[in-house]
Amino acid sequence: MLKTNLTHVLSEQEHAKLLQENENVMICCGRMGPMCIPVYESMEELENEYKNIKFADMEFDMPDARIIRNLPECRSFQGLPFVVYYKNGNVVKATSSIQSKEQITDILDKQFGKN
Repeated sequence: MLKTNLTHVLSEQEHAKLLQENENVMICCGRMGPMCIPVYESMEELENEYKNIKFADMEFDMPDARIIRNLPECRSFQGLPFVVYYKNGNVVKATSSIQSKEQITDILDKQFGKN
């Protein structure tokens, strides 16, 4: 399990439930590495500002993370983390590698509306 204060997605079933119960979802699929930690930290800060979005993490190396690793939107990704943004259960944006808080905020505002 990742050492973050985010909601942890531990299975494909939990992933499906999260998408079913929340209109707007951001999931960061990664490890506790130097490219991932800044993204988790930004998400933890933004979680208090964006009440209309569910923020979660998923451990990249667990078998059920294939639900994210195998997405068509992630096929060409080579750097961790894989970050997927969902609206009504559908992927609306996916990014890879380190992202600043400003880059994440820009995506959240474009995909889910300004805070």
